[in-house]
Amino acid sequence: MKALFILNGAPYGDERTYNGLRLAGALAKRDSNQVRVFLMGDAAIAAKGGQKVPEGFYNVQVMLGRVARATPESVGVCGTCMDARGMKAAELMDGAHRGTLDELAGWSEWTEQTFVF
Repeated sequence: MKALFILNGAPYGDERTYNGLRLAGALAKRDSNQVRVFLMGDAAIAAKGGQKVPEGFYNVQVMLGRVARATPESVGVCGTCMDARGMKAAELMDGAHRGTLDELAGWSEWTEQTFVF
């Protein structure tokens, strides 16, 4: 299956992004699936590298990394959303890239199933 996840929620304090990444990771583990994740709005911060969270707390950077390793070039971050939050491309975690709405449009045509969180 080709699955596209569009995440909008803040990475911490709001469990939408966390739950979306849980499902994306579970699907990405299966060899027959291809998973892509596009981060918009407050979810853009989820791809910031170097996240440090309290011990025992989930880390969305680690969760995104699992998807990125399963399918290269699979984590896009809305460039406009990055700009609004003062994020630079150099701050993105390994495996994530600055994306565009045109890229998301192409991914929307590519996918067989879209999940929005």
